[in-house]
Amino acid sequence: MRARIFKPARTAMSSGTAKTNDWVLEFAPASARSVDPLMGWTSSDDTQSQVRLRFPTKEAALDYARSKGIEAEVFEPQKRKPNIRPRGYGENFATDRRGVWTH
Repeated sequence: MRARIFKPARTAMSSGTAKTNDWVLEFAPASARSVDPLMGWTSSDDTQSQVRLRFPTKEAALDYARSKGIEAEVFEPQKRKPNIRPRGYGENFATDRRGVWTH
């Protein structure tokens, strides 16, 4: 069994960081997916590909993988520079603005 351990990124639809603090152990698919000829649904006989385990630390995820004999590959997260504006969101509506605010 192969798996990957990673720290999930935030969703593209929000700027929040919910569900990005834990490390995730996710199994690689063992077989290809197939399309059901009658309904057109995509299906697979591999139930391990549905399993996603969450751990508070990378070490805990690695310890679990070692104890269960799972070959795991670790993907380190890329760090982002924080976008902190001096006056914050309220600056968009400030009455003492020096320049014209446009989109």
